[in-house]
Amino acid sequence: MNFFRGVISGQAAGPQPSGAETIQKLCDRVASSTLLEDRRDAVRALKSLSKKYRMEVGTQAMDHLINILQTDRSDSEILGYALDTLYNVICNDEEEEQDENAQKQADDLGLQFTDTFVQDPEHVTLLLTLLEEFDFHVRWPGVKLLTALLKNQGPQIQGIILVSPMGVSRLMDLLADSREVIRNDGLLLLQQLTKGNAAIQKIVAFENAFERLLDIITEEGSSDGGIVVEDCLLLLLNLLKNNSSNQNFFKEGSYIQRMKPWFEVGDDNSGWSAQKVTNLHLMLQLVRVMVSPVNSPGATASCQKSMFQCGLLQQLCTILMATGVPADILTETINTVSEVIRGSQVNQDYFASVNAPSNPPRPAIVVLLMSMVNERQPFVLRCAVLYCFQCFLYKNQKGQGEIVATLLPSTIDANSISAGQLLCGGLFSADSLSNWCAAVALAHALQDNLTQKEQLLRVQLATSLGKPPVSLLQQCTNILSQGSKVQTRVGLLMLLCTWISNCPIAVTHFLHNQENVPFLTAQISENLGEDERLVQGLCALLLGICIYYNDNSLENYTKEKLKQLIEKRIGKENFVEKLCFITKHELYSRAAQKPQPVFPSPEQMLFDHEFTKLVKELEGVITKAVHKSSEEEKKEEEVKKTLEQHDNIVTQYKELIREQDAQLQELKEQVTSMTSQNEQLQATITQQQSQIQQHKDQYNILKLKLAKENQGQSNSQGDGSQVNGLQTEELTQLREEVEELRKQHSLLQTQLGDKDALISSLKSGAAQTAEGPAGGSDNTELLQELEALRSQVQSQSTEIGQLKMERQDLLRRAEVGSSDTLPSSDSSLDAAKMAELESRLGAQTSEMERLKAEVKNLSESRAELEKRLDSTTSTVAILQTEKEKLQTDVQESKKEQDDLLMLLADQDQKITSLKKRLKELGETVEDEDDLDTRDQTDDDDEEDEDED
Repeated sequence: MNFFRGVISGQAAGPQPSGAETIQKLCDRVASSTLLEDRRDAVRALKSLSKKYRMEVGTQAMDHLINILQTDRSDSEILGYALDTLYNVICNDEEEEQDENAQKQADDLGLQFTDTFVQDPEHVTLLLTLLEEFDFHVRWPGVKLLTALLKNQGPQIQGIILVSPMGVSRLMDLLADSREVIRNDGLLLLQQLTKGNAAIQKIVAFENAFERLLDIITEEGSSDGGIVVEDCLLLLLNLLKNNSSNQNFFKEGSYIQRMKPWFEVGDDNSGWSAQKVTNLHLMLQLVRVMVSPVNSPGATASCQKSMFQCGLLQQLCTILMATGVPADILTETINTVSEVIRGSQVNQDYFASVNAPSNPPRPAIVVLLMSMVNERQPFVLRCAVLYCFQCFLYKNQKGQGEIVATLLPSTIDANSISAGQLLCGGLFSADSLSNWCAAVALAHALQDNLTQKEQLLRVQLATSLGKPPVSLLQQCTNILSQGSKVQTRVGLLMLLCTWISNCPIAVTHFLHNQENVPFLTAQISENLGEDERLVQGLCALLLGICIYYNDNSLENYTKEKLKQLIEKRIGKENFVEKLCFITKHELYSRAAQKPQPVFPSPEQMLFDHEFTKLVKELEGVITKAVHKSSEEEKKEEEVKKTLEQHDNIVTQYKELIREQDAQLQELKEQVTSMTSQNEQLQATITQQQSQIQQHKDQYNILKLKLAKENQGQSNSQGDGSQVNGLQTEELTQLREEVEELRKQHSLLQTQLGDKDALISSLKSGAAQTAEGPAGGSDNTELLQELEALRSQVQSQSTEIGQLKMERQDLLRRAEVGSSDTLPSSDSSLDAAKMAELESRLGAQTSEMERLKAEVKNLSESRAELEKRLDSTTSTVAILQTEKEKLQTDVQESKKEQDDLLMLLADQDQKITSLKKRLKELGETVEDEDDLDTRDQTDDDDEEDEDED
């Protein structure tokens, strides 16, 4: 123990051992000591020596330290010492005092010890396991050690962590640690882990990294936060840059909307801290990553739409027009807005409507162009404005037309500054960079837009007092011939090439000036220095475009004459060689890489990205056009005309096929619609037929009940007629009852007639319902009428029951009367009284017989009426017609029948036309004969049912 204290305190006891000897003794003690306290003290001593004697500790103690991590897992203190020692040995701390060579040696040493540590992948797995320990003295040095390993051997460590079970998940748990120092170092660890590894980036993203990082940024104060916000933003950039899967996940998770509050700035923007500038710069870069031109067009368009809908674009435009914003933030904001609006018509239209807060208000585009053509503005800011203008016009023909319109005579407003005036001013200013930027900006207003190329030919410029105005095209060629700076001439040549390409009218206007072709041939044919080679190449390209897009409208400058001129003055081989100077230039390939104009210095600003595409497209065809003979050209023109004719024919056939496809599709839709309608009609008819059949059954049941009740009434009347021996008063009363029965019989007959008329109308309504789909709406009325019929029949049955009761009462009274007269016949009366009584009885008997006959006739008449009612079935309509011939006008009945037949014929005609239409459309339909046979069979069945 005294030895360790001496090492730690630095006290000397006798001769001082060397550092290597001390470390060797400590290593032996770590390996051989059985007491945990002795091993802990030895490891603590190694930690104190690890920075000064880094080489010796790393070489001698690394295996012992790793063994401590494996065996002494129960003691967090010794684990912490061992991890700190390994960190000191592996980490390459950059110290200001060290010179470059010493720092390189330290880096090499750290890389060497890292290789030693990761020779066994289990060591990294062991370190991941130790990170699960919650103890601060274990977890924090473990995070720092793994971060150092990733810095030295990133790909190798990433591979080990990727195959380790739950390896990435364990590291993601560090973001949820409540101790800020561990969480912050965890951010640094994840930054190193996610560098250049798409698989780990996806795993980290799907471990809810976006949600956690955005929460931390919000908690730390967003753009006003400290270094932690910067670390979170750097990690987000690692996860999203060049990773389409994570970008889509970020967009689908609605995380773009959470970025909007980052860019809320107040009115007072003075005194921004350096950290805030850094944070906001990274936030803008994060927005640009989501809408970068290198992303897939679909993903970029989707993100652009989301940024407009959530108000992020509006917020960026607010920063763009705000005052007091630092120059580098303003520059990055312009670049960000550029890519948010690039190729998005909605965003471009919104940007065109943004006004600067000036008096009077000016469009933001005009304010930005004023900065671009102002030579006092920073170079990077002018490049950013040019990029913004290019992105505003990219695939935006509406915007191109608006810019060109500001140059036309009819739209020029002398009281305000327009974009066209600023571009013309920059095009002809003394600053070569302004010339180049204005020429490129104007070229983008003409890109792939034939209409605006022709419109720009109308632009006239006033050069000086007393001289007539000249065209913009002529002024550009005049400046070229004056021999200005290379940058100015390159910009003007790019503008002219873009202007007249694929525009024969512009080519004619250019060739109409007799000085242009001699100037171009003179420039190409001269042997100039290296600086002028690019100008020669661009002149060759311009002359080649005049050949390729020449419509031979000018006799002196036809295609053939221009080629002869090249062959005589320049030489075809020399011409092609000069043309190739463009693509061989060192700045050409740099400009072709990405749309944003990024140049180290203004002098190197020579090529535009879109122009490099034009050169690539035209270089080959111009070379072929120059080498072709007149005969080959004629043949090619003939072939071209033939191909055009064929193309026209093919186009006509395509249009015809499209029309036929549209008609066929429309007919198919009609067939489908008619088929569905037919099915609905068939279902409706089937349903209504079923309802009619139910109504018929209900009617038959009611009719049978009424017949039975009437039959019982007739029997009771027959029984009542057998009364004899009635008194005169009783016979008179019976005569009065019979008379009343006659009246009731007449009333019943009238009611039966009304019922028959009601049944006939119900039958007619049911028939009409079965004939057409419109009858479905009458089902409710039919049921109501049947209910009314039921109630009437019930009422009639009640009346008949009352009559039967009265008759029975009459019979009882008659029987009582006859019984009272029987005792008088048994008394001892004289013969005269007996004869008188017998004559009276005979008269009464004859009168009774007469009444009986009359009652019988009435009963028979009633039975006959009831029998007629019983025989009434589905043929009620026909029977009713016969009754109405006797009661009402025969013509009215015929009219009703004609109406019914007209309805049936109309429905038949509709069905026939529908079948014919279905046949025309190719559908299979049953023949008319089969349908007629089926209908005839159905009609016969109905007639049989009616007769039954």
